[in-house]
Amino acid sequence: MLCIGHRGAMGHEPENTLLSIRKALALGVDAIEIDVYNVEDNLVVIHDRDLSRTTNGTGYIEERSFAYLRSLDAGKGEQIPTLLEVIETVNRQAIVNLELKGSNTTKLVVELIQRYLKQGWVEEDFVVSSFNHYELHQVKAICPRIKTGMLIYGLPWEYLATAQKLQVDMVIFNLDFVTSELINSVHQQNLLVWVYTVDRPDDIERLKAWGVDAIFTNYPERIILN
Repeated sequence: MLCIGHRGAMGHEPENTLLSIRKALALGVDAIEIDVYNVEDNLVVIHDRDLSRTTNGTGYIEERSFAYLRSLDAGKGEQIPTLLEVIETVNRQAIVNLELKGSNTTKLVVELIQRYLKQGWVEEDFVVSSFNHYELHQVKAICPRIKTGMLIYGLPWEYLATAQKLQVDMVIFNLDFVTSELINSVHQQNLLVWVYTVDRPDDIERLKAWGVDAIFTNYPERIILN
């Protein structure tokens, strides 16, 4: 069962910062999940569309300039990082799971991944995920080699049919809706099951026993040391 650091290791350091990424790597994660927006054709890593919760800035990300975003404190003096900075920091020490959050992110994300593939990185170094299934369709349309994960909340009607249509590699469920039967049904379609966000030891043990393929956590050490 893979351990995915949620926004780095946000239980320890400010989420989606290079400090959080480095903490997750130091704890030995298998993968790191981060969130991506496009601002003035720059890919930036931050979760909320509003700046107020995680930075000392105000307003909506996509209505602000890239220069303004880079001037902000994202916690402990950290900048909002670019996706390029995150990938360079990870440097193949873990899988990079890029969750597409903002509009018009797909093309730039795929182009960046393709650049790294040409430099000797491999498809297994990246996963692109999103709740926006149209974005996932675009990823596969541009570069079928890239692994994708369909994020869902709840259990949408015919989600397995949607997963097959999108040609995703994994279905990513919220912890509240996962059952052993659901996991088995997804595995029967030759798809992986990833689950977010799992911090309690009893949940970790239960999902491990059920054969979940990966879990997202704010505290990677609880899985790695388990």
